[in-house]
Amino acid sequence: MGWVIALALVAVIGFAAYVRLAPSDPARWHVPPMAEGAWDDVQAGQGSASLRLSQAVGAPADLLARLDAVALATPRTIRLAGTVAEGRITWVTRSALWGFPDYTTAEVRDDGLYVYARLRFGGADMGVNAARLRDWLEQL
Repeated sequence: MGWVIALALVAVIGFAAYVRLAPSDPARWHVPPMAEGAWDDVQAGQGSASLRLSQAVGAPADLLARLDAVALATPRTIRLAGTVAEGRITWVTRSALWGFPDYTTAEVRDDGLYVYARLRFGGADMGVNAARLRDWLEQL
């Protein structure tokens, strides 16, 4: 019985280490965001969320600069790749307990700012990405 508990403990620690230490490849995550649905409203998906901000909300480049400040003020969030000058930024936000990474990419386009948030591990995010996008939208 002791071996089973020890093996389970090693598996949990190994999983936790993998989740926290697995590298984030910008080539995989810093890609043009997919965003569909209504303008200026968060659209929740399975393990993801998207948002398209129209020109009515603001100039897309200005919105990206403001969103970058909001994102970087979010706990456990860092910039993975991109800059405001490039017109596309990808941030990584990690969950508090396990450190699960979620990736959010925002890109300036002619018709607005497109934002796409998605999980890395698993198939469902329990609404976390949509909640984060709603919070960021409120802070804009």
